[in-house]
Amino acid sequence: MVVVRRVAEADRAGWDRLYAGYAEFYGVEQTPAMRDRVWGWIHDPAHEVEGLVAERDGDLVGLAHVRAFARPLSATVGGFLDDLFVAPEARGTGAAEALIRAVAEQGRERGWSVIRWITAGDNVRARRLYDRLATQTPWVTYDLKP
Repeated sequence: MVVVRRVAEADRAGWDRLYAGYAEFYGVEQTPAMRDRVWGWIHDPAHEVEGLVAERDGDLVGLAHVRAFARPLSATVGGFLDDLFVAPEARGTGAAEALIRAVAEQGRERGWSVIRWITAGDNVRARRLYDRLATQTPWVTYDLKP
């Protein structure tokens, strides 16, 4: 059984392993200093990023980072799921779905109008789950380096 909960201080080693795995999955160079910064964010009540973890048989098997974002056009607040990762050995256990459902519950409690996330086009396995739980949008994403 998978249990989803807020990340706790005692989760640091497991969270660190998962977040490093997430960066590796997407081919993103990530240093321990970068993980230290994000760890600080998710434990700072004044920061927008919050962390959830999925636990199975006492082991951390997944993580999610989420934050609120303003939606001026609809005059609402939504939730953005920035990071979602499940350890390879725990895929297919329901951990990813449990994390997404926990974020959705958080959104309902907070009155968010939508939960939004992006994924790589070739992330086929994850997209099968996403297609079952959510609606793919027609929007195209761009990045501009300032």
